[in-house]
Amino acid sequence: MTTTPGPTPESEEPARASRRRWGRGRSRLHRRVAGALAIGLGLMATAGLYTAVTADVNQAHAQAADAALLQRGQELYNTNACISCHGSNLQGVEARGPSLIGVGDAAVYFQVSSGRMPLARQEAQAMRKPTLPAFDPDTEEGQANLDALGAYIQANGGGPTRPEASGEALRGDDPARGGELFRLNCSSCHNFTGRGGALSSGKYAPNLDPASETQIYTAMLTGPQNMPKFSDRQLTPEEKEDIIAYVKSVSGSSNSVGGYDAGGIGPTAEGIVAFIFGLSAMVGIAIWLGAKA
Repeated sequence: MTTTPGPTPESEEPARASRRRWGRGRSRLHRRVAGALAIGLGLMATAGLYTAVTADVNQAHAQAADAALLQRGQELYNTNACISCHGSNLQGVEARGPSLIGVGDAAVYFQVSSGRMPLARQEAQAMRKPTLPAFDPDTEEGQANLDALGAYIQANGGGPTRPEASGEALRGDDPARGGELFRLNCSSCHNFTGRGGALSSGKYAPNLDPASETQIYTAMLTGPQNMPKFSDRQLTPEEKEDIIAYVKSVSGSSNSVGGYDAGGIGPTAEGIVAFIFGLSAMVGIAIWLGAKA
């Protein structure tokens, strides 16, 4: 019977060395992974802390800016005759001015930027007049004051707000559809080309030529005077913009391709004018012929 000789100390030495090297390599790998994890956790913690601090600072700045805007709006409200007619809490003053609860920033922009407010005198309807220089929407200061006054009334009374876009950006892409919508919803008062017309009790639908895109949009939202309100359910924002595109496409045009346009207030008025003048001419000719005979 033969026996296999066991390993000698000399033959085990390379194996032990190999195991030591593998153990040292694994230890170095563990240290590197642990170090990378520690650095990653540290970076994440730093980023989280920075984000939290930055968010707090930004929020504080935003709150401070909002507070300053509202304070400025309150000052404008108190010093520009608003408080005397609408009350210190926007509740309105009997026989002087209605409540502003629920009218929103949109109504403020329409009424003030078009010069209708403050009223010059009590009458059936607020008339468009030159805007106060402090609220001129074409100047930087005027626009800032409109923003502040609107923000104050919006914060304390709520209601519809202005669209974010302004100017030509509020003109839709389909003025033809806008014309159809205008004839369906607006022409009974404003006539077919937006030139306006008389209503009952001394009121009237104004000429839309001087109105800016934002003023037309905010008028549709808020329904000033006898005008109905058109919520986004009744007319979507896109439909409102198409109506604005149509109004601006006919605004200021003479519409006199076929002759005298009778003020551009639509085909009915032009037909009546033609009928009256034509009939008068025929009667005059008949009288002249009869007298001659």
